Amino acid sequence: MSIFEQIDKDTIKALKGGDKERLTVLRGLKSDLKYKQIDSGEKLTDEKALEVLSRAAKQRRDSIEQFRQGDRDDLVQQEEYELEIITAYLPKQLSEDELRQLAEATIAELGADSPKQMGMVMKALMPKVKGKADGKMLSKLISELLAK
Repeated sequence: MSIFEQIDKDTIKALKGGDKERLTVLRGLKSDLKYKQIDSGEKLTDEKALEVLSRAAKQRRDSIEQFRQGDRDDLVQQEEYELEIITAYLPKQLSEDELRQLAEATIAELGADSPKQMGMVMKALMPKVKGKADGKMLSKLISELLAK
Protein backbone atom coordinates (compact mmCIF):
# COMPACT_ATOMS: atom_id res chain seq x y z
CA MET A 1 0.00 0.00 0.00
CA SER A 2 1.40 3.38 -0.98
CA ILE A 3 1.82 6.25 1.48
CA PHE A 4 -0.98 8.18 -0.21
CA GLU A 5 -3.35 5.20 0.08
CA GLN A 6 -2.40 4.72 3.75
CA ILE A 7 -3.11 8.38 4.54
CA ASP A 8 -6.41 8.11 2.66
CA LYS A 9 -7.35 5.01 4.67
CA ASP A 10 -6.35 6.68 7.96
CA THR A 11 -8.36 9.78 7.01
CA ILE A 12 -11.50 7.68 6.64
CA LYS A 13 -10.74 5.93 9.94
CA ALA A 14 -10.31 9.29 11.73
CA LEU A 15 -13.54 10.56 10.16
CA LYS A 16 -15.50 7.53 11.31
CA GLY A 17 -13.85 7.64 14.74
CA GLY A 18 -14.65 11.32 15.24
CA ASP A 19 -10.99 12.28 15.80
CA LYS A 20 -11.24 15.83 14.46
CA GLU A 21 -7.69 16.94 15.23
CA ARG A 22 -6.14 13.93 13.51
CA LEU A 23 -8.57 14.31 10.62
CA THR A 24 -7.50 17.93 10.10
CA VAL A 25 -3.82 16.98 9.97
CA LEU A 26 -4.43 14.07 7.60
CA ARG A 27 -6.57 16.19 5.30
CA GLY A 28 -3.79 18.77 5.17
CA LEU A 29 -1.25 16.08 4.26
CA LYS A 30 -3.58 14.65 1.66
CA SER A 31 -4.00 18.10 0.18
CA ASP A 32 -0.23 18.63 0.05
CA LEU A 33 0.21 15.26 -1.66
CA LYS A 34 -2.54 15.97 -4.19
CA TYR A 35 -1.01 19.36 -4.96
CA LYS A 36 2.38 17.72 -5.56
CA GLN A 37 0.75 15.15 -7.85
CA ILE A 38 -1.01 17.84 -9.87
CA ASP A 39 2.14 19.96 -9.97
CA SER A 40 4.30 17.11 -11.27
CA GLY A 41 1.60 15.95 -13.71
CA GLU A 42 2.19 12.27 -13.02
CA LYS A 43 1.21 9.60 -10.53
CA LEU A 44 2.64 10.26 -7.08
CA THR A 45 5.41 7.83 -6.17
CA ASP A 46 6.30 6.97 -2.58
CA GLU A 47 9.61 8.79 -3.06
CA LYS A 48 7.84 12.04 -3.95
CA ALA A 49 5.34 11.50 -1.15
CA LEU A 50 8.25 11.16 1.28
CA GLU A 51 9.61 14.50 0.04
CA VAL A 52 6.28 16.16 0.80
CA LEU A 53 6.06 14.52 4.23
CA SER A 54 9.67 15.41 5.06
CA ARG A 55 8.99 19.03 4.14
CA ALA A 56 5.85 19.05 6.32
CA ALA A 57 7.80 17.56 9.24
CA LYS A 58 10.56 20.17 8.82
CA GLN A 59 7.97 22.94 8.84
CA ARG A 60 6.53 21.59 12.09
CA ARG A 61 9.98 21.36 13.70
CA ASP A 62 10.75 24.94 12.71
CA SER A 63 7.38 26.09 14.05
CA ILE A 64 7.96 24.29 17.34
CA GLU A 65 11.30 26.03 17.72
CA GLN A 66 9.74 29.45 16.99
CA PHE A 67 6.78 28.91 19.32
CA ARG A 68 9.10 27.80 22.13
CA GLN A 69 11.06 31.04 21.75
CA GLY A 70 7.79 32.96 21.88
CA ASP A 71 6.56 31.09 24.99
CA ARG A 72 3.52 29.70 23.18
CA ASP A 73 3.21 26.29 24.82
CA ASP A 74 -0.31 25.76 23.47
CA LEU A 75 0.93 26.05 19.89
CA VAL A 76 4.01 23.94 20.66
CA GLN A 77 1.74 21.10 21.80
CA GLN A 78 -0.39 21.37 18.65
CA GLU A 79 2.65 21.32 16.37
CA GLU A 80 4.19 18.39 18.26
CA TYR A 81 0.94 16.46 17.85
CA GLU A 82 0.96 17.15 14.10
CA LEU A 83 4.65 16.20 13.85
CA GLU A 84 3.92 12.91 15.62
CA ILE A 85 1.25 12.06 13.04
CA ILE A 86 3.51 13.01 10.11
CA THR A 87 6.52 11.05 11.37
CA ALA A 88 4.39 7.90 11.56
CA TYR A 89 4.45 7.86 7.74
CA LEU A 90 8.17 8.60 7.41
CA PRO A 91 10.85 5.89 7.49
CA LYS A 92 12.67 5.33 10.76
CA GLN A 93 14.98 8.27 11.38
CA LEU A 94 18.70 7.61 11.70
CA SER A 95 20.22 8.15 15.12
CA GLU A 96 22.99 10.68 15.60
CA ASP A 97 25.55 7.86 15.90
CA GLU A 98 24.41 6.27 12.64
CA LEU A 99 24.52 9.66 10.94
CA ARG A 100 27.99 10.33 12.31
CA GLN A 101 29.24 6.98 10.93
CA LEU A 102 27.77 7.70 7.51
CA ALA A 103 29.22 11.21 7.50
CA GLU A 104 32.67 10.02 8.55
CA ALA A 105 32.64 7.31 5.87
CA THR A 106 31.58 9.80 3.19
CA ILE A 107 34.22 12.33 4.27
CA ALA A 108 36.90 9.63 4.14
CA GLU A 109 35.63 8.37 0.78
CA LEU A 110 35.78 11.85 -0.74
CA GLY A 111 39.00 12.81 0.99
CA ALA A 112 37.42 16.01 2.33
CA ASP A 113 39.59 17.77 4.88
CA SER A 114 38.36 21.33 5.21
CA PRO A 115 35.07 23.13 5.91
CA LYS A 116 35.23 24.53 2.37
CA GLN A 117 34.37 21.06 1.07
CA MET A 118 31.15 20.82 3.07
CA GLY A 119 28.95 21.27 -0.01
CA MET A 120 30.64 18.37 -1.75
CA VAL A 121 30.09 16.12 1.28
CA MET A 122 26.45 17.19 1.70
CA LYS A 123 25.79 16.56 -2.00
CA ALA A 124 27.18 13.03 -1.72
CA LEU A 125 25.48 12.22 1.58
CA MET A 126 21.96 13.63 1.12
CA PRO A 127 20.75 10.94 -1.32
CA LYS A 128 21.83 8.25 1.16
CA VAL A 129 19.83 9.73 4.05
CA LYS A 130 16.89 11.21 2.15
CA GLY A 131 13.83 11.14 4.39
CA LYS A 132 15.76 9.44 7.17
CA ALA A 133 17.55 12.45 8.67
CA ASP A 134 17.08 16.15 9.25
CA GLY A 135 19.27 18.18 6.89
CA LYS A 136 19.97 20.81 9.53
CA MET A 137 21.32 18.21 11.96
CA LEU A 138 23.37 16.60 9.18
CA SER A 139 24.84 19.95 8.16
CA LYS A 140 25.83 20.70 11.75
CA LEU A 141 27.42 17.27 12.13
CA ILE A 142 29.43 17.55 8.90
CA SER A 143 30.71 21.02 9.70
CA GLU A 144 31.76 19.74 13.13
CA LEU A 145 33.62 16.78 11.58
CA LEU A 146 35.34 18.90 8.92
CA ALA A 147 36.45 21.48 11.49
CA LYS A 148 38.60 18.87 13.28
